[in-house]
Amino acid sequence: MARALGIDYGRRRIGLALSDASGTLASPMSVLARPSGDRETVRVVSAEVQRLAAEDDGLATVVVGWPRRLDGSPNEQTPLVEAFARALEAAVPVPVVLQDERLSSHEAESRLAVREKDWRKRKQVLDAAAAAVILQDYLDARPRG
Repeated sequence: MARALGIDYGRRRIGLALSDASGTLASPMSVLARPSGDRETVRVVSAEVQRLAAEDDGLATVVVGWPRRLDGSPNEQTPLVEAFARALEAAVPVPVVLQDERLSSHEAESRLAVREKDWRKRKQVLDAAAAAVILQDYLDARPRG
């Protein structure tokens, strides 16, 4: 198993998280300011995917958080994320999968609040932490072994 990249795709920022080489543990990696155009956004993210895939530990999968309402129905962000995931998959050499992200930002915020009391500092890393929650959910759901 090679690493997996988790993506929390937002209107202004894109959170990235990376798993370890065994595909067991997800960790927040970075936050990208989202470029203004969709094409440029795909180019920037695909360049990051290509860079990670070229490293010694490689990259097996890209996991994109799939926004849904609590009842499971699509919200206003769902079609934008689906279009991004399709465009990214066409641009990178690894599979791109969608992972339900309901409550991931809330969970990430709760985890961060335990260690960091200043909400301004939490906000700077929230998107990467949310990507780690999304990626960890994906890793935990996969069959082992």
